[in-house]
Amino acid sequence: MGNPYEAKPAHAFWRRAVAQIPPFALDPVVAPPFTIGPADTIATAGSCFAQHISRSLQSQGMRYLVAEAAPAGMAEEQAHANNYGTFSARYGNLYTTRQLVQLFDRAHGAFMPEVPAWRAAGGGVLDPFRPQIQPGGFATEAEMLADRERHLAAVRAMFATLTVFIFTLGLTEGWRHEASGAVVPLAPGVADDGGSRGEFSFVNFGFVDTHADILAFAERLRGVNRAARIILTVSPVPLIATFEDRHVLTSTVYSKSVLHAACIEAQARAPGLAYFPSFEIVTAPINRDRYFEADLRSVNQIGVEHVMRVFQRHFVAGGAGEPAGQALHLSREIDASRHIICDEEILDR
Repeated sequence: MGNPYEAKPAHAFWRRAVAQIPPFALDPVVAPPFTIGPADTIATAGSCFAQHISRSLQSQGMRYLVAEAAPAGMAEEQAHANNYGTFSARYGNLYTTRQLVQLFDRAHGAFMPEVPAWRAAGGGVLDPFRPQIQPGGFATEAEMLADRERHLAAVRAMFATLTVFIFTLGLTEGWRHEASGAVVPLAPGVADDGGSRGEFSFVNFGFVDTHADILAFAERLRGVNRAARIILTVSPVPLIATFEDRHVLTSTVYSKSVLHAACIEAQARAPGLAYFPSFEIVTAPINRDRYFEADLRSVNQIGVEHVMRVFQRHFVAGGAGEPAGQALHLSREIDASRHIICDEEILDR
């Protein structure tokens, strides 16, 4: 009848697992449900932080799926500017779980919202679902729609062929088209001329919606790809702005709390779904903000290295630690890829 906590392992105690270890040794992963092997094909999507994960995986020689590649003959610099290879398909940032579910449904013809095209300040045509993937916009609406069809076909192929899908949840705040219910990544008037502003309203998804979206997506994905596994992670990057009538810090804590709780609950209910604690690694008190740049928002290369070191140790088959030279290699890769495309940064220019 002694203390029931006496038999618990070290990771259950704050003193042993956090306070008394060096910052670089923090490792909050416990018993991941599966690992990624050399035969697995990995696709990624999500917020800005997701791009760090995708680039790190590619630098480690893993089978990273790019279902929507740049057209033949397009220069590498132009391809980057046009968002080819930023994620596994050219969908730009998917900040909310509702965007993810709707992307799947749009790609499979189950959701076909009629959302009018947006216009860029310079006259180009923007896809409301991907307002910043084409610099300056498309020349015509027909060109935009044709590109959208190619894009959705690539997304459909991606979901059918991947074996591991890594999704980084970023926000709960979004903008919804009133007539169709479609959710877009940016408010009208931010990236476009604002002509469609009255057709959209602000929405802030709570735990119930977010949790339901995760489970709905997992079920949909299993419906077209029984072998698929999902890894969820929450971006440690704070909100750059909030539309709620409250402090941006409070909105950030609310948003990340909802996303975190929804992921933990979904992991317990959905087979083949795992949660990876990148948020905890970067924001833990033990690190005292040393993993953020001077803006207290952008995650620096040391923080990304720590996240990916833990990820490899637990989620990559045979990844018992950091191979010799990997830290230097990863640092160089991150230095060469400092430009992270983040749609929401346009909110505060």
